[in-house]
Amino acid sequence: MGDDFHPAQPIYLQLVDRICREIVRGDRKPGDRLPSVRDMAVQAGVNPNTVQRVYTELERMQVVLTRRGQGTFVTEDAERLRALREDLMHERIEAFVRDMAEMGFTGDEIVRGVQAFVEGGTRE
Repeated sequence: MGDDFHPAQPIYLQLVDRICREIVRGDRKPGDRLPSVRDMAVQAGVNPNTVQRVYTELERMQVVLTRRGQGTFVTEDAERLRALREDLMHERIEAFVRDMAEMGFTGDEIVRGVQAFVEGGTRE
C-alpha cells in the first residue's frame, strides 16, 4: 500500500515535497489537519519516524504548525503560503532552465519554446 519513492532522494524529502505540492495545489487548505504520524506512515508505507521527520521539517519551514494534543495543521499564514508557492515555482523553473541550457538551448530558445507551449501552438 506504500508509495513509490525515487532512490536518488531521501524519502522524507520526497514526502515534504509532496505535501508542499498538495498545499500549493489547494488539495490541503490553510487550517487543514494533517493525518496523524501513524496514519500518514501507514498511508505512505514508511516508518513513523520518517513521517515525524517530515512534520518536523514542514514545521521548520513554517508550512505547518503542531498543536500539542490536537495535531499538525497547515499554516493559515497567507504570506507564508504565497512564498511557498513562489519558492516551488522558482525551483522548478531553475531546474528546467538548467537542464535546457545543458542541452545547448539559449535563453531566447527556451523562452520561445515555453511561450509556444503555453499558447498551445505547434513546434517551431
